[in-house]
Amino acid sequence: MATIGHVRPELLASTEWLAENLGRPEVRVVDLRWRPDGSGRAVHAAGHIPGAAYVDWSTELVDPDPEAGTCLLAGPEQIGRSFSRAGVGDGATVVLYDDTASLFAARAWWTLRTYGFDAARILDGGFVAWTEQDRPLSGATGEPTLRTFTPRHQLRTRLTTSDVRALLGAGDVQLLDARAPAEYRGFEGNTRRLGHIPGAFNIPVATTTEPLSQRFRGGEELRSMLARANVVRGRRMVCYDGSGIGAAKLAFVLTLMGHDDVAVYDGGWAEWGNRLDLPVDR
Repeated sequence: MATIGHVRPELLASTEWLAENLGRPEVRVVDLRWRPDGSGRAVHAAGHIPGAAYVDWSTELVDPDPEAGTCLLAGPEQIGRSFSRAGVGDGATVVLYDDTASLFAARAWWTLRTYGFDAARILDGGFVAWTEQDRPLSGATGEPTLRTFTPRHQLRTRLTTSDVRALLGAGDVQLLDARAPAEYRGFEGNTRRLGHIPGAFNIPVATTTEPLSQRFRGGEELRSMLARANVVRGRRMVCYDGSGIGAAKLAFVLTLMGHDDVAVYDGGWAEWGNRLDLPVDR
């Protein structure tokens, strides 16, 4: 089982657990499958986990800035409306899934966490694991019962560019870059400058899940991966990537492995790499 060795295994939902708990009124399931062409809702309508509501992270959970290339966290009113429409209310247990190695499920998990909702789990293996086991699907597209979702902003879990700049060189802070190694090293990219934030270590977030099963790697593998990136307990962890998606997944992995003080810089390299007044390492 991929959950062996995880410090907080309750953050993952197995397909077995979800199958046993489907239909319970306090358990809500949210489908985060996303398509760049906007067809995510059609994908949902074609077949989803029974009872799941669809949320489009790119329109419902962020304030996008196409010119800057950023996907910044939306404000509390928008987040409250989005999750209320999805039937997610105060006191519920939420299971999040996608079909892209939990990238968008993790972005939704971090969004919920940043707004004070801690009872969210990611379906380990996502839609891929569910369908591989021939579990039931539904084509029902009715609106779920509206619930009351009360956002409570947790300021330490989300940082801005000025916040990160102020933390540079702090001995109790570890910057973690979730991008691919070529981007981290400055060989690739689409910003005005290439490289990484000074002092950041690279943990390619794609390596934290198994390529075929899309399940999270076991605790020992993740522990070794974090150790190679100089991750130690007692430091504040700040994750970033291009626009806060892979960074949210890395923040989930760190929390899964027992790190408590974990933040996401959602402006990420899209902001930092385009600012000529900020330091860059290659």
